[in-house]
Amino acid sequence: MMREQLTKSDVKKIEDEIEYRKLVVRKQAIEAVKEARAHGDLSENFEYHAAKKDKNKNESRIRYLERMLKTAQIVSDTSREDEVGINNTVTVYFEEDDEEQVFRLVTSIRGNSMKNLISTESPIGKAMLGHKVGDRIQIKVNENYSYYIVIKQIQNTSEDENDKIRGY
Repeated sequence: MMREQLTKSDVKKIEDEIEYRKLVVRKQAIEAVKEARAHGDLSENFEYHAAKKDKNKNESRIRYLERMLKTAQIVSDTSREDEVGINNTVTVYFEEDDEEQVFRLVTSIRGNSMKNLISTESPIGKAMLGHKVGDRIQIKVNENYSYYIVIKQIQNTSEDENDKIRGY
């Protein structure tokens, strides 16, 4: 199993979700199962099976998150002022495409390329860490393909409250 790299604030978000799932969602799920069970014949009872499924899904999410916390490696989200680090917003020039893009580097549990949140575990995220403005970096995608980027700008941004922990 891969050890997730988490920042202290990732850990806090996970702990909050576990607590919410244990105190709120679990209680609602148990109630829903009880209520559906009261409707009689369980073999034909769609609500009962749906409620049971939701309850199990919640329990497995709790186990997944608890396991993640147990095995996680805590990483610092502070980098040197002039270097690319976690939570920094980086403007990157792609030589091949003659195009600039802006990314924010995040831990893998918050990665979401549709929102330009690039995981520090991805090839491009990993390659950028520790680099400075002006650095030209080769990104190896696989044995046969790589491309070059140039770091144009690094902004020391912090994590966004709206960053979601990905599902599983």
